[in-house]
Amino acid sequence: MSGGTPVGGGYMRQRHSQGGYASSGDDLEDDACSRGQPFSPPIPRARTWVEILENALWIASAMFIIYYGDRHSNFIYLLWHDERIRRLPLYLGMVCVGLNVAFFLYTSLLVWSVRRFDEKWELFSISALPYVTLLGVVSFCLLSFALWPVWSFLTLPLLFTLFMAGMVIFPHSMIGTFRPQSDVFRID
Repeated sequence: MSGGTPVGGGYMRQRHSQGGYASSGDDLEDDACSRGQPFSPPIPRARTWVEILENALWIASAMFIIYYGDRHSNFIYLLWHDERIRRLPLYLGMVCVGLNVAFFLYTSLLVWSVRRFDEKWELFSISALPYVTLLGVVSFCLLSFALWPVWSFLTLPLLFTLFMAGMVIFPHSMIGTFRPQSDVFRID
């Protein structure tokens, strides 16, 4: 690091001549300000109108399923009161979905609280992947088995549509954004 004048807990670089810095005669900038920030957040790319339209269609389809249900009553009412639904697989499938959501939230909050999230996120996501996948497959199978008497072969696209709408909505319901925390206040 090139030297400087200590000012308020940090160092302020001073140039005394055209030839270099006060502490050395080199002309290169080797200070921290010339290096890239190692924890800079990724630049979000702009979404195309096709992606926005696809997301809107997933959400609209899920709202249609929830509102219309089986054309006589809505989806929520059917889940609570319809006698055709197998209750034990429904409840077990909902527990698996709840565990999956809790696992996502736990790993998200755990990574959010860790300072060096760029290194830890890969560790958490890789170790969590088999459990999340297993819970997802088990919950899909249980819910398909439970709802088959009501919608028969339409149960599979119905559950897939609800899953995709959840995947579209979930990133927007994050508690906070991953922002790097800097311990050093610099004056350049």
